[in-house]
Amino acid sequence: MTAIALTSDSFEQTVVENDIVLVDFWAAWCGPCRQFAPVFEAAAEQHQDVVFGKVDTEAEQSLAAAAQITSIPTLMAFREGILVFAQPGALPAPALEQVITAVKDLDMDDVRRQLAEQQDGGAPQG
Repeated sequence: MTAIALTSDSFEQTVVENDIVLVDFWAAWCGPCRQFAPVFEAAAEQHQDVVFGKVDTEAEQSLAAAAQITSIPTLMAFREGILVFAQPGALPAPALEQVITAVKDLDMDDVRRQLAEQQDGGAPQG
């Protein structure tokens, strides 16, 4: 499966309706983005169980602003609708594989518990 173009109309639905979504925020004028694109596409071909999306920050400026993108490329990973990874910079293929493996291996019950604790100001549940 190849990476799909995400827009402000399709972004949230894609993230919410799929278990794992990796998103590459990029622009055509960005050299590192062009370097990262084939690495991202190759990973998309390898990992059929992951949705790979691309957001053109020039065409989707409001979406990039909402995602607080300050440099490109930026890679974001969502698992079960939760942002679990965000990092600017073009990743080499082995590093991208590490991110994908780590996202797949996450204990989402633990992630949700940690999020709940952060939102409660760190107060223990009980």
